[in-house]
Amino acid sequence: MPPSKQDFAVNRGGGMRSPSFRLRSSMGSGFGKRGSAVLPSVLTFAVIVASGGLLLMIEKGMLNGMDPPPPRASGRTADHRPHAGQYDAAGDTDAQILQEIRNRTIRTVCSQKNMPRSVWSLSPLQRRTVLQHILVNDDYRFLYCYVPKVACSNWKRVLKVLSGALDNVDVNIKMDHKSDLVFLADMQPEEIRYRLQHYFKFLFVREPMERLLSAYRNKFGEIEAYQRKYGVEIVRRYRKGGGRTTGDDVTFAEFVRYLVDEDVERMNEHWMPVYNLCQPCAVPYDFVGSYERLQSDGHYVLQRVGAPPNVHFPERQSWYRPISVETLQYYLCSLPQALLKELLPKYILDFSLFTYSLPNTTSQACRH
Repeated sequence: MPPSKQDFAVNRGGGMRSPSFRLRSSMGSGFGKRGSAVLPSVLTFAVIVASGGLLLMIEKGMLNGMDPPPPRASGRTADHRPHAGQYDAAGDTDAQILQEIRNRTIRTVCSQKNMPRSVWSLSPLQRRTVLQHILVNDDYRFLYCYVPKVACSNWKRVLKVLSGALDNVDVNIKMDHKSDLVFLADMQPEEIRYRLQHYFKFLFVREPMERLLSAYRNKFGEIEAYQRKYGVEIVRRYRKGGGRTTGDDVTFAEFVRYLVDEDVERMNEHWMPVYNLCQPCAVPYDFVGSYERLQSDGHYVLQRVGAPPNVHFPERQSWYRPISVETLQYYLCSLPQALLKELLPKYILDFSLFTYSLPNTTSQACRH
């Protein structure tokens, strides 16, 4: 679906500006200085080589006969092993290949020198971030690292149903993202160690630039608190002449300039890279699901943890407006390409570890 008229702002001269939104808000707050957590070039090269090698294996048909990879965790493997026919995509070669690529790439990258080996080898800030994003269910013995803008609200509904806090996943209520949920950060070190070793662990990922665009359209197009807290300051810092604003007209280019200047470890969770949120080198996840395969992967996880048959992963709401390939391409092509090249290194691990292609914004691709 192409961008709609409200996705654009017209300047006073009548020309078209970058995609933006206009809603009400007021006031602003400060920002941290530009961070230094940019991936070293050597590690970047290793990641690209690992991913490229696995893609070459696919092209040569070397992975076609592989079985689904076993769990990577060292806990009670009998509890985690899927039964024959349990996953409705068990015979889906593409799904099997995708998991194999992700598992192998994660192992390759995480084996590099200076990569974390456990949550205890992380810095205090890194450890706090990941532990605050891992939700715990002791009844069904699983850990879920939630990633904002990757169906995390629906997964939280599922957790609340499994804990008895909600009757069913389709209850029409505003999601409270804190109550009736148990976070790994709330537990003592020995309790954390036990669950990381013995529980089934999973997360869901999404194409990195699509996730950023989703966050931009939602937070700056609909949420006044984000407009006040971030929008006003972004405009003040990155728009020539500044001017008075309520933070509801932040352009996508201005948002990207802000991201380029931010330290990834101190970003808001809605645009922090998945790698920094969930630390897949420090936490050996058993399954990495895809936003693109949400229903089938969600069904698989629920069956694998032994959820009751009446508990299902929620359908997308009727009002939900997905981001089309054309819309994402439009927004990326609207950026100065030098700016996009500055942004991509901050998300290179998300692209490489989770097997997403880098965006094609050549002049030929953007013309179409």
